[in-house]
Amino acid sequence: MTETANIQNGRILKGIGGFYYVKTADAVLECRAKGIFRRRGLTPLAGDSVTVEGEEGGYVISEIALRSNALARPAVANVGALFIVQSSCDPRPNYRVIDEMSAIALRAGIKPIVVLTKTDIEPDDEFLRIYRRAGFEAIDLHGQRGALERLRELAAGKISVFSGNSGVGKSTLINLIDPRLELETGLTSKKLGRGRHTTRAVCLYEFAGGWLADTPGFSSLDFTEGDSIPSRELAGCFPEFEPFTESCAFSDCSHTVEKGCAVLAALERGEIEPSRHESYKELCRRAREAENRW
Repeated sequence: MTETANIQNGRILKGIGGFYYVKTADAVLECRAKGIFRRRGLTPLAGDSVTVEGEEGGYVISEIALRSNALARPAVANVGALFIVQSSCDPRPNYRVIDEMSAIALRAGIKPIVVLTKTDIEPDDEFLRIYRRAGFEAIDLHGQRGALERLRELAAGKISVFSGNSGVGKSTLINLIDPRLELETGLTSKKLGRGRHTTRAVCLYEFAGGWLADTPGFSSLDFTEGDSIPSRELAGCFPEFEPFTESCAFSDCSHTVEKGCAVLAALERGEIEPSRHESYKELCRRAREAENRW
């Protein structure tokens, strides 16, 4: 590196076709990545904080800052908040999907926030009660005063991912939080050359004082290493279990069938929601199946 090298810091907005689009203080730069990352088995991701070197027509990413987390699906790094958007009706909430996504998010150090839409059509206080009791922030979009302001606060300064099946009102919600986004996504798409590539990829947009990860085709979370949460770590991804796990009779208790399990006792007393524990058992079963294959 020479003293005259043009060195800038920025964030990757999108990577596709071997090109990475990096937002710096002054511009969005089209860059290649140095070959050293390939040799290290490290792929730059949207959300990465990077160092860029070069000049017009020849920018390269020379460094990738340490990540706080990284996901394979959607392919994005340094996520701070996962908004799990569900609707009270048409379609109704999918508890198993919510519980799996929130567990993966918590293990990765990502704050999960549950958002319920369409309560102006059909309230669902039971849904909100279940997740608030489990320790999550659960926001009733239509029945909670200051809901949009609270969502903006939770997204501020972070990279946010919004998940939700078709029909739950995810796109409407995003545009309510930040009405500028619809215009910004159109303008930025042109800058990032969406028309020159046929495959769509994760793209970041400035959003509510932070960044929104637009995640086409994304319906579930997965780690970059592509494996599930180990069965021994799953209980730590269900925050309502924490007050009871240390009281179990066995240190390696699975919290599924054992006599002397404090979590099961709390379940019987009604202190843990049955739907949440059923999700936990299903995730344990799948994790053990994956572990036994190895």
